[in-house]
Amino acid sequence: MRSLTFAIAYWLLSIGYGLTAAFAALTPGRDATAFVIRRYVRRMVQAMRIFAGIRIQVRGTDRLPSGSFIIASKHQSWGDGFATYDQFDDLAFVTGDHLEKFPLLGTVLRKLGAIVVNNCGGRAARDSLKQRGADAHPEGRKILIYPEGHLARVGEKFRYRSGVWHMYRDFDMVVVPLASNLGLFWPQQRHEKHPGLATLEFLDPIPTGLGKDEFLSRLEAAVEDRTAELIAEATGRDVTPARHVLAPDEVARADRIAAA
Repeated sequence: MRSLTFAIAYWLLSIGYGLTAAFAALTPGRDATAFVIRRYVRRMVQAMRIFAGIRIQVRGTDRLPSGSFIIASKHQSWGDGFATYDQFDDLAFVTGDHLEKFPLLGTVLRKLGAIVVNNCGGRAARDSLKQRGADAHPEGRKILIYPEGHLARVGEKFRYRSGVWHMYRDFDMVVVPLASNLGLFWPQQRHEKHPGLATLEFLDPIPTGLGKDEFLSRLEAAVEDRTAELIAEATGRDVTPARHVLAPDEVARADRIAAA
């Protein structure tokens, strides 16, 4: 019943605010659209608490640097974006170009200044990150990216992709790792929800100037180690490192090769 009630609230909020944002996108500038989306995010976080019983606590805000920076987050739940976006007044986020196939949503994303990248990955995705990110960077906006590129199950991790490093290098911005155990309470994009206290924790910023391998290794260790600790804290179990698995696109690629 709890999950069903939240699902109804989710779709009512999404449709209502989505249409409102689409109309706001017709006005000059980005302010009206950004205002609507901020309200939408705030209401969704409230709905998570009221209807699903999921409360959010945020740690490590004292570690956040001033000015613009990149947030590289663990991604276990559709709720991650709402919970993280709710912490900032103006946040650019990286998302796949599949969302642009929906006319109204594509319009809202463009007006909002989202960094929409090519889902095929590789050089096309890196070029998208550089071009779209170049619009957010001069404005001093903070940027949210999920370096694994996909939603991971609790206790699993995917390969950390190099797109975040290219942004880190190209824009000379520090990266703030973000650990989360929200997937315990709102697993991936699944219907069922579990009440409890979810934690997001901002970790020590990674300074600029590191090489690709060192940067990715340091980022993955920070996010995965702390995420495992947050999961153990919430469940009362021992800390268990996440198991590396192939991402969905890697599985599909391996299947194509095997079938050839």
